Parts: sequence; structure tokens; C-alpha cells
Amino acid sequence: MDIGQRSLEKHYEWRGKLEITPRLHVAGREELSLAYTPGVAQPCLAIAADPSQSFALTRRHNLVAVITDGSAVLGLGDIGPEAGMPVMEGKCVLFKEFAGVDAFPLCLKTHDVDELVRAIYLLSGSFGGINLEDIAAPRCFEVERRLKALCDIPVFHDDQHGTAVVVAAALINAFKLVGKRMEEAVCVINGAGSAGIAIARHLLLMGVGELILCDIDGVLNPADPHINQAQREICQLTNRRGVQGKLADALRGADVFVGVSAPNVVSPEMVASMARDAIVLAMANPTPEINPALALKSGAKVVGTGRSDFDNQINNVLAFPGIFRGALDVRARDINDAMKTAASQAIASLVSEEELRPGYILPQAFDRRVGPTVARAVAQAAIDSGVARIPVLP
Repeated sequence: MDIGQRSLEKHYEWRGKLEITPRLHVAGREELSLAYTPGVAQPCLAIAADPSQSFALTRRHNLVAVITDGSAVLGLGDIGPEAGMPVMEGKCVLFKEFAGVDAFPLCLKTHDVDELVRAIYLLSGSFGGINLEDIAAPRCFEVERRLKALCDIPVFHDDQHGTAVVVAAALINAFKLVGKRMEEAVCVINGAGSAGIAIARHLLLMGVGELILCDIDGVLNPADPHINQAQREICQLTNRRGVQGKLADALRGADVFVGVSAPNVVSPEMVASMARDAIVLAMANPTPEINPALALKSGAKVVGTGRSDFDNQINNVLAFPGIFRGALDVRARDINDAMKTAASQAIASLVSEEELRPGYILPQAFDRRVGPTVARAVAQAAIDSGVARIPVLP
């Protein structure tokens, strides 16, 4: 029986991966009076007088909403909000398992940006953070941008920024291994959707030397009337040398390939045309842009994928639990660039110089050091950058 069929059977057995468990038990009249009426009026009045007390007097301080519109679910496409629920529940389980964060799935039945923004904003007072998930591009960019402007709690689209944080961590260590500097490297990203654009922006922030972004038609062209606004904006920051043509043209002489695109779009000849000791992160799932063994045989020095059965898995679970843990711990208003950079550096730091090798550039997903290490780094970056409401580490 394959993993999909086994998972289906387990989901029928589980009937949901989450349940609500109270933090107190109402065993008598006194407990009832304290937890509910009449005693509960007092914390209500305290919050009415100062809404920030909702973080101290309710579970809001540790609660994240995991929200989707079901339009880009796990590589399955627009399957609808109800069909996205198993993924959102799974994400909530990972929040709890890897960082002790309580998370609640919300699947909204609209693709309208105004409705999404309005609904999420109206709910935001119940949560300490918002994790957007599986919302299709380009809609996801505007939803996140508008919510970040409206909300006084962190809003984070994991498909974008979680992926970018882990890719950057992988490259920090891969560059050490091959003896190259990020500032001098040429990086080609294939896939100009939400993840590809976010990776591009984050790597530019981290100081990558040259970056070329490709889509299905080849090197992204700002004159193409069919590209969206987010793609047009990233064109202004990339491809300074004016490379034109297909993916094969972009990869010639490049130091890094990052794939968030489609299966088997990179040939052995393309890898062979890259610079010496090339780095290939082929993250299309379940089938990567090139088979890792083939990429290594063609001259790549370091190869990673999105899969757990190959070396160097680029897994968002290394990022988002610790990022939210750190943000919640200092009651951050935002998850900003400084916090994302700190997360990348923290993840990379967990592979020592002695451990670093072509098959091990990232800590394993179940390395229990990751969540706390990322959380501390993110919390400190929030304090240093002025978005923390609690100015000291817990």
C-alpha cells in the first residue's frame, strides 16, 4: 500500500488531526464561577479598558490562525477550501509539535481579495498571528500586503517566506562547502510564482550577487504583457546582465539553480553547463526538476530537493514553527526582513563546520534544536528592529 492510500485510511480513522482540550477543568460551582459567569466579567472589563490585555488574559498570546482559500493546495491546485482542510490541520499539528504553538485551521469560501482581507482582519483580534497558506499567486501577494498594513499582529505567507528562509539557509552552508561567496554567485530561479518571487527577494536581501528569474517561457521578461504586477516588480531587481532566452541559456555558467517549478525541466546537459561545483536545489514535488543522482553525475557538487527520501530536504518545517514561536514570545507586530534573515542564519548555524558535507547542508526536520534556535534568533531580531512589544527575551 502506498503512502497516499495509507494516509487516506488513517484520516478516516482519525476523523481530524486536532481537538480542543481545556486548560482547566470545571468540577464544581467555584470553578464554574471563575471560568465563566459571574467571575469572567472581570477579565472582560480589563480587556475592554486595554485590548492588549487580551494577550495576558486569554490564549491569544499563543494562538495562530492557519488560513487558506483552497486555491493552491499542496500542488493539487484549486481544490476548494473544504478539500484544503486536511492540509491546514496538518500544518496546525506541526506548529504544536515543533514549537508548542496552538494553531487553528480556517478555510474561507472566497477567492475575492477584498473578502479575504476583510474576513481575516475581522478575525485577527482572536489570534496572536496569521499564517496564510495555499493561496494562489498573484492574489496571495495582495492579500498579505494589505493584511500586514491592517493588522497589528504578524501576517506570514509560509509558501512564500518559509520556503525562502530555508533555501537561503541551505545556500549559506552550500557556499561554505564549495568555497564560493554569495555576493559573487549567479543564481537562477525557475518558477515565478509566490515561492519563486519570495526566494528571489530574500536572496537579494541576503546579498546574492546576480539573480535570474525564469518562468515556463524562459527568462522573465518585463515587457511581456502577460506577467503580473509582482513579476514585473521583481524584474526591476533581477537579471542585471540582461540575459535572454530559455532556462538553458540562463543556467550557462550559473553557480546555483533553485527550482520551484515542474518535474524534469532540467537536463543533464544544463547542469553540465553550469559553473564548477554547482549547487542544485530542485524542489518540485513529488518529482524534482532533475533527479538528484543525475544532477550529481552531471557535475553538481551539492543537490537538494523537497523530498524526505533524498539528502538535503528543503522543508518549511525548519522555519515557520520557530519563526512564529519567536514572534509570539516577544509579541511582535510583524515578521519583517530582519527576522527572516535571522531565521535563515539560525537554521544554517545548526550544521557545524565539522558536520558540513555535500549530503548534509541543513539540519534534519526532526532535529529538536531547530525550533528553539530559530525562535531565539527571530525574537532577538524583532527586538533589535523595533517590532517587539516585549523588549526582552523570555
